[in-house]
Amino acid sequence: MIDAVVFDMDGVLIQSEEVWDEIRERYVTERGGRYDAEVQRAMMGMSSTEWSRYLQKTAGVPDEPQAINDEVVRRMLAAYRDHLPLIDGAQAAVRRLAGRYPLAVASSSNRPLIDTVLDVAGLAPYFKATVSSEEVAHGKPAPDVYLEAARRLGADPRRCAAIEDSHGGIRSANAAGMRVIAILNPSYPPDEESLAQADAVVRSLAELTTELIDATD
Repeated sequence: MIDAVVFDMDGVLIQSEEVWDEIRERYVTERGGRYDAEVQRAMMGMSSTEWSRYLQKTAGVPDEPQAINDEVVRRMLAAYRDHLPLIDGAQAAVRRLAGRYPLAVASSSNRPLIDTVLDVAGLAPYFKATVSSEEVAHGKPAPDVYLEAARRLGADPRRCAAIEDSHGGIRSANAAGMRVIAILNPSYPPDEESLAQADAVVRSLAELTTELIDATD
């Protein structure tokens, strides 16, 4: 049986990739760097330490990584407080699964962003643990963030189900030994090779039921 469920956040609970993309593109352009489809895709799943360093070294932003990170996060927090782009069915899905399993979040977002999203959405009480990739050694697709989420839940990763939408996230959860349910994100769909590593694929959070999760075991 599955003992716990770990949610990704961006692209699963909130449709935030477009917000990240818009804010980072504006910032990088303002600072005279390069921002294109290659840069955008490369950063998906990276921890804040990784993507801020990437923007400096590869995209040509002339600021220190910490300054890059701080400014992007400041703009993201302002955007979320103005409008939180919750995905349809996110609150219902979390509440539905929390009635049966302990829940965690394993996200590439920064700690302040995770806390703000869950607080504004009214979902913080449903999660027993939350982990940011900035709190572990390596971001997705490395398994670190999922392994840490399982540790904080006191659960065996092999008895956890992960809810993911990205190629890096699916690979991360799979590498951690978790059962993976992939949600098809229409804006940034995972590649076929990554989807093949998922134990189940759904098109919306409405399909995310306890029966489906138990069936992945």
